[in-house]
Amino acid sequence: MPAPFPERPIYPRLVERRLSEALADTPAVLIAGPRQAGKTTLARQLATAEMRYLTLDDDLTLLSAKGDPAGMIRTLDRAVIDEIQRAPQLLLAIKKSIDEDRRPGRFLLTGSANLMTLPAVADSLAGRMETLALLPLSQSELHGGTANWLDAVFAGGIPKVSKSLVGPALVDSVLNGGYPEMLARTDPRRQRVWARQYLDAIVQRDVRDVGGIEKLDLLPRFLRCLAEVVGQPCNYTQLGGQTGLDSKTAAKYLGAFEQLYLLQRVEVWARNRLKRVSKLPKLQFIDSGLLATLIDLNRAEVERDRRRFGGVLEAFVFSELLKHNTTSDYPRRLLHYRDLDGVEVDVVIEDSAGYLVGVEVKAAATVTGQDLRGLKKLSAAAADRFKMGVILYDGTETLPLGHGIWAAPVSTLWGI
Repeated sequence: MPAPFPERPIYPRLVERRLSEALADTPAVLIAGPRQAGKTTLARQLATAEMRYLTLDDDLTLLSAKGDPAGMIRTLDRAVIDEIQRAPQLLLAIKKSIDEDRRPGRFLLTGSANLMTLPAVADSLAGRMETLALLPLSQSELHGGTANWLDAVFAGGIPKVSKSLVGPALVDSVLNGGYPEMLARTDPRRQRVWARQYLDAIVQRDVRDVGGIEKLDLLPRFLRCLAEVVGQPCNYTQLGGQTGLDSKTAAKYLGAFEQLYLLQRVEVWARNRLKRVSKLPKLQFIDSGLLATLIDLNRAEVERDRRRFGGVLEAFVFSELLKHNTTSDYPRRLLHYRDLDGVEVDVVIEDSAGYLVGVEVKAAATVTGQDLRGLKKLSAAAADRFKMGVILYDGTETLPLGHGIWAAPVSTLWGI
């Protein structure tokens, strides 16, 4: 008799508290995020016994949703509807149903595309639906950490670490990323097979759900080109030129990948009076494991030469900060800083009052005076709005470096 398949762990999701609060006072709640991030698992955990479960990945259900959206919703009192982006016309029917019955927690939806970028959808559900992001697993969720790094640094502190992940352990965490299915595989080769097939499925199927995409055969190459310029200013003309696309088409295709939560454009931070600053956004991938797969970066190469690892580590840190932002009660903007002399800060976090925390990412185990240059310039530009600068590095000590700048282990992001 063959051995049974091992049970895969179900990790606690830190956004669950906010979702439960939303279901208690809002008629519809949307869990938005990439495929395979755990949305369905979480929705099933949160659903009450009387909620009917429907998935639009089922062909018959999808046919009904597109053919008679009002009729489908009319039959539902409370429901979980999975992958709502496949039939966005259901949202107008949900709006009508909610207007007739505004009980909280009637509809729990999941979506693998950012529907709120569509003006008609955003307008129709304003005040009726709350959207919360569920991204791939954070390191806090994997390791049992509960501190929110963003809340801590804006309060003037850095989370303490009882056990730092450094060297090979940190490299493994970065290359593994946060997708549960990828983490379930212990063989790096099998992880890459899963990641490649996941990316192929996104490009070949899901990109059609966001609409207006032609030349689908060029998308895989374009996505690989984007991966090669991660962390760099985003020039659409240059990006398109590498794959035979004009700048307008390149921007549209990049927007499609952004809607599908593969990557994110990071806008530049600038005060109005600041003159010498680059205006170009830069690109960051939301999962470092997928990014490493796209650029064919593996453990053996990192051990030989860490030069390409720095960009993937920066994406990893950006992703962790993004995940902390989705679980904080005080959402903040994630930006970057780059002046016309090329001096930059990898991530600038700005709160609603305009106060800033700057984050520099360093793949080395040592920090030098040169590494402070960007944070010092940001501090001078922000003046009294600068709360703290942090250099996250591959080390174990948290130490002050003067000028409101600290060196801290990358592991402080999850505080284990």
